[in-house]
Amino acid sequence: MNGTSGQKFAWTISPEAPKIRLDRYLAEKIPDLSRSRVQQLIEGGHVRINGEPTKASHLIRPGEKLTVVIPQPETTDVVAEEIPLEILYEDEHLLVLNKPPGMVVHPAFGHNRGTLVNALLFHCRNLSGIGGELRPGIVHRLDKDTSGLMVVAKDDVTHRGLSSQFSNRTIDRTYVAVVWGHFQQKEGRLETFYGRSPTNRKKMAVLPEGKVAVTAYKVLEELPLISVVELKLGTGRTHQIRVHMAYLGHPVVSDYVYGGRRKKVGALKAGERAVAGQYLEILKRQALHAKTLGFTHPVTGKRLFFEAPLPDDIAALLKLARSLK
Repeated sequence: MNGTSGQKFAWTISPEAPKIRLDRYLAEKIPDLSRSRVQQLIEGGHVRINGEPTKASHLIRPGEKLTVVIPQPETTDVVAEEIPLEILYEDEHLLVLNKPPGMVVHPAFGHNRGTLVNALLFHCRNLSGIGGELRPGIVHRLDKDTSGLMVVAKDDVTHRGLSSQFSNRTIDRTYVAVVWGHFQQKEGRLETFYGRSPTNRKKMAVLPEGKVAVTAYKVLEELPLISVVELKLGTGRTHQIRVHMAYLGHPVVSDYVYGGRRKKVGALKAGERAVAGQYLEILKRQALHAKTLGFTHPVTGKRLFFEAPLPDDIAALLKLARSLK
C-alpha cells in the first residue's frame, strides 16, 4: 500500500485563507486525500490545531498551526486466500472484475473469510490503503447477492481519483434487474428522501425526510409476471435500487429483504403462483446485476468501458420466462 501513508504535514493558516471547514480545507490542501479520509484522520486524532485534537466541522482561522500525521496502514489480520476472480482488466493502478453472486465484498462480523478482499490480497501485491485495513482497494461495493462489475484501486492516488468520479456522478454505471409485475409507465425517474428504516435498523426505506435518493429506470422487456428493467443511479445509497423498486410496487425478484419472495406472489391465481414458484426455484438471490461500468482512468486519462453478461441464474430465469410467453 502506498500514497501519502507515513507522511507528516505542518503549516500555519495564512491570513488570506477562507473561513471554511477543516475537512474541506485539508481535502483541498492535500489532493491525494479524499474528504472522507480526512474525516477519518480527524476522528482518529491525527489532525491537530495548535497541538490539540479538533473536529471536522472546525472553521479554520488565520494564525492557527495545523499538523497532520498520516499513519502507516495497520498490519491487517485479513488472510489472503486463493479464490478465483473473473478479472476483465488489470494494470499497475487498478483492476476491473465481475463479482459473482454470494461473495461478500469486505470482511465483517461473521464474514472474515471468503470475501473479495481476501481474494484481492492473494491476487495483488499492492492495494490502496484509503479504505482501511478491512477494505483495502475498495472504492465502491455491491451487496453480497448482487453480481456484476466493480473497480478496485491499487494505490491511493487512483483510489482518490475514482472516488471523486463516483462522488461527481461521472461514472457510467447501469444495472439490470428482474422485478415483479409490469409498469404502467415504462420509463421514469424516482426521487425520494431516504434513510434507515425506523422500524428495522437493518433495512433502508423511503422516508418523509432524510438524504435524497434518485433512480432512473427503463423497462427493457415484459415477460409473464415479471419485467426486465435497466437502472441508473443518480445517487449511491445502500440498497437503493432494491428499496426504490419495492416502493414502486415492483420488488426485485427473490429479494428476501424487500419483499421479492413473497410480495404479490400470494395474491396471484393458482396457475400464476405455480409460475412464480418456478422462478423462485431457479433464483435464490435478488435478481440484480451491475452490467456496465465506464470511467476515466485516474492516471492515464483514458476512458474505459466494460460490460458483464448476465450470470447463469438470471439468464436461466429469463429463458424460462420467455418460453412461457
